[in-house]
Amino acid sequence: MNPYADLVPVFVVALAAPLLTGLMPVRTRVPQVVLLLLGGVAIGPQVLDASGPDAVTLLADLGMGFLFLLAGYELEPDLLRRPVGRRAGGAWATSFLLGGAALMLLPGHQPPELLTAGAIALTTTALGIVLPILREDGRQGGRLGRSVLVLGAFGELGPIVAMAVLLGTRNSGTATLLLVAFAALALALATVPEPIRRGFGGRLMSLSEHGTGQSTLRLTVLLLVTLLAVAQSMGFDAVLGAFVGGMVLRRWAPGDVEALERKLDAVAWGVFIPVFFVSSGMGLDVDAIVAEPLLPLIFLVAMLVVRGGPVLVWFRRELPRTERVQAALYSTTTLPLLVALTQIAVDDGSMPSDVGAAIVGAGVLSVVTFPLVASRLGGRGRPSEPARDDGAADEPPEDVVPTV
Repeated sequence: MNPYADLVPVFVVALAAPLLTGLMPVRTRVPQVVLLLLGGVAIGPQVLDASGPDAVTLLADLGMGFLFLLAGYELEPDLLRRPVGRRAGGAWATSFLLGGAALMLLPGHQPPELLTAGAIALTTTALGIVLPILREDGRQGGRLGRSVLVLGAFGELGPIVAMAVLLGTRNSGTATLLLVAFAALALALATVPEPIRRGFGGRLMSLSEHGTGQSTLRLTVLLLVTLLAVAQSMGFDAVLGAFVGGMVLRRWAPGDVEALERKLDAVAWGVFIPVFFVSSGMGLDVDAIVAEPLLPLIFLVAMLVVRGGPVLVWFRRELPRTERVQAALYSTTTLPLLVALTQIAVDDGSMPSDVGAAIVGAGVLSVVTFPLVASRLGGRGRPSEPARDDGAADEPPEDVVPTV
């Protein structure tokens, strides 16, 4: 059997997704992650049977690792310590509790593992999808943009930590100790003075970071592969390690940081992450969605209530009503991490494949609808109030009539 034959349709989908996205009108453009998933379904065993998840296991695993690494790299820890960060943390914790309560309403007896995995899945946020929309609308640096940024940060960090502690292969006590160890290591590395971080090692790396050397990029890949190599013994903790590794990399990256970011995007989003999403589409339980077509809609409503509802409450003094609704819709938009976390939960038996498929289907619907509605609520090109550094909880100003 030719092993490369199965890779051809995967990379055809990976190439076609951004091209098709680029042809769509800007205001109704569908994120390419949706097209990658749908393309994976089309070429997978349940439709054309041109390829299968087993053919790209290694590439897909690296793609998932890069996804968590970049999520950690994009996180800004300083935001989490401000008052707006505490409100966002409270909103996420409330969402997690509401998610478990909502899943208890499903018919039949639900095991604790499903309640936990489902609650985690309902609380993720696709910050990488939301931020470009805010940037395009001119709102990333304003009050709304700041709030969505910190809500999205907790929507990435919270589910990853909860998954590691509550659903890892180790018991919760051991997982918590590992989490504390990871946090202590990250804090210690992050507080090292810059002259030491940018010292001899940084100068040595910078000498060979371009051209054929690419030392900083190779160091990043080595970090990621090393963390994934211990996955067999540490379970999901290695994925948490990839996330923390991204946070450390943000502080320790030697040489030209902007060049490294461009290279990471090129390698991760150019090769590995698209393969992960196509592989996830090939493994999606489409038959379960067809058999229960209303289930994704039910989970979509659950996401809006579970994730968006607490935002409306916790940010009632931070944002005016219209922006609060926008923040709730943006924070409920989810897919990339949702796919990864759901796949892990299905693989380790915490979540049935039909429930996982329905939740992923709800995630697809969320990225298609929620950002568009939120963007239309605020109107295009309207000036946004600058963000305040102190995070003071002022009384919200009078609402402006939304433009639809």
